[in-house]
Amino acid sequence: MTPDMKILRPIAALASFLMLTANAMAQMSLMPPPAQTPPPASQPASKPKAKPAAKKPAATAKPAPPAAAPTVTVTPAPVPDDPNVDLVYGAYQRGLYKTAFDLASKRVQDLGDPKAMTMLGELCANALGVKRDYVKAAEWYKRAADGGDREGMFALAMMRLGGRGGPVNREEAVKLMASSAKLGNPKAAYNLALLYLDGQTLPQDLRRAAELLRLAADAGNPEAQYALATFYKEGTGVPKDIEKSVRLLQAAALADNVDAEVEYAIALYNGTGTPKNQAAAIALLRKAARQNNPIAQNRLARVLVSGQGGPGDLVEGFKWHLVAKTAGKGDPELDAAISKLTPEDRAKAEAAARKWVGAK
Repeated sequence: MTPDMKILRPIAALASFLMLTANAMAQMSLMPPPAQTPPPASQPASKPKAKPAAKKPAATAKPAPPAAAPTVTVTPAPVPDDPNVDLVYGAYQRGLYKTAFDLASKRVQDLGDPKAMTMLGELCANALGVKRDYVKAAEWYKRAADGGDREGMFALAMMRLGGRGGPVNREEAVKLMASSAKLGNPKAAYNLALLYLDGQTLPQDLRRAAELLRLAADAGNPEAQYALATFYKEGTGVPKDIEKSVRLLQAAALADNVDAEVEYAIALYNGTGTPKNQAAAIALLRKAARQNNPIAQNRLARVLVSGQGGPGDLVEGFKWHLVAKTAGKGDPELDAAISKLTPEDRAKAEAAARKWVGAK
């Protein structure tokens, strides 16, 4: 009956670390070869769309690997068996938040249902059908957690870490998160892994982080799959295993994790840990580029300009180069190669880039 609780924000101390390490990973050795002299003529341009790089936590002195995008994807919770509970969650799913609030309140009053308490906390925390009230939300989450609801535990842990509805209390947050993870909550396992990786709230323990990421990854959490893939790639907290890394990247890419799409595309392009399939790699790069991932846009530009792995397309390639450049992903080699364009093709590429950037 409860919604699949979102992460209110990955721990502030971890955000910058995840952002830096995700970009670092995507720029490692697994990348298409540098662009060569562009082919003589441009080909028809293709279409676009996009997304930002993953959000991330702060590193410590140890060589901590990249972890996944901080905001966990919100997926629908399992449909409950109790038809009355289903009415509450069904109202929530349809956006009938006031109805969900009234129905959940009745279940709390009549049955003391912890899942209904978590629902009330979610509605109060996110101003859904009622005025936003973090204090009241924390109270509902606390009652739900005391009643054994793993989603309530996780939500309260995130509030304690963020100082919402009360003072920051990292010790309580860690206990709540560990309890939620023990009850099988993949989001709790993933975020607890980030705390062990960060080494500030908890002592840094890369092996324990890897264990928790594996729990979350096995439960289908794409952010955990992507993070664990980086562990296997670098041999951090686990034995180095490129094939396992690529399998995890594939799983996360299939779940639309854009960072995993980029890394898996690079692995496919180079045939690293998986049979080479440049056509599939280019399709994935194009998908990630349309989600506004600057690294994907840069790699796609290189492939299209060089014509390696498929038909070259100078205009389309330079369009993506210019789009990536506006997002801070410059490329001196492509800057030099752009001089080979005719004035007409250069104008087309610039117009297409302006149109794409303006449409974001």
